[in-house]
Amino acid sequence: MSMENRVWFAELTMKEVKEAAEANKVIIIPVGSVEEHGSHLPLCTDSIQPIYVAVEAAKRTNSLVAPPLNYGVCTTTRFFSGTISISFHSLYRVILEIVEEFIRNGFKKFLILSGHAEEEQMTALKLAAHDVMCKHMKEAKERKLRIIVCSDYDFAYEFRGKYFSELDGHGGTIETSRVMAIRPELVKEGGSENFQTLPKFEITVEPAKFWPDGIRGDPTAASVEKGKFLNEHIINEIVKLIDELKK
Repeated sequence: MSMENRVWFAELTMKEVKEAAEANKVIIIPVGSVEEHGSHLPLCTDSIQPIYVAVEAAKRTNSLVAPPLNYGVCTTTRFFSGTISISFHSLYRVILEIVEEFIRNGFKKFLILSGHAEEEQMTALKLAAHDVMCKHMKEAKERKLRIIVCSDYDFAYEFRGKYFSELDGHGGTIETSRVMAIRPELVKEGGSENFQTLPKFEITVEPAKFWPDGIRGDPTAASVEKGKFLNEHIINEIVKLIDELKK
C-alpha cells in the first residue's frame, strides 16, 4: 500500500515520516475520554467518534492521524462509575509536548480534534496550542505554524433546535445516533429520556442527583440514519478546516 493511502502516523517508517514532513502534511490529533455515557453507550464513546472522523477526513485530504489520546478531563461525570479523568494540567502538558515533538520532526500544521467537548477539556487543549504558538512566534506570525483546535460537537450541535432538541446533550439523540453509525455493536438496549439540567451557576459535587442515568437527551430517538447524516456533516466540515490549513 502506498503512503498516500495510509493515514496512521505511527504506521509510517522513519523515511516516510521525513517525506511526510517535507510534504507539509497536516497532522490530526484525536483526543477523547474514558467517561460514562449512560447504560446504553460505552466508556469509549468520546474517543471512537473523533477517531472515526479523523481517519475519514485524513483519507480525503491526504493527512496523517496521530496516535489518539483517549483520556480527558471529565469534571461533571467524574463521580459516575467508569469515568477515568485526568487533570487539566496533565492534559495541557501532554498535548503541548506531543505537538512540540511533531514540530521537532518537521511538521507545522495541526488539527486537534476532541470528541469530549467539556469546557475544561477544550480550554486545556486551546491553552496548550496557544503556548506552542507563542514559543514559535516567528513561524506563527508568518503562518507557517498553524494549529486548529475544535470538537466534533462544534458541528454536531449545529443541528440542535433544527432536527434535534435544543437540550440534547451527553448520551442523547445526537451522540447515540453517531455511535450507532460507527460502532453499532457497542450500543446496548436501554437508555431513557432525561432533559434535567444542573442548577444554573451552582457548583455541585452530586451530579447524579440531577442526571440519574448519566445522560442528557433522548437516546430512544436515535437511529443509524441520523448518525450517518451527522457524521458525514462533521467530516465535511473537518475537511474544510484541513483544506484551509493547507493554504
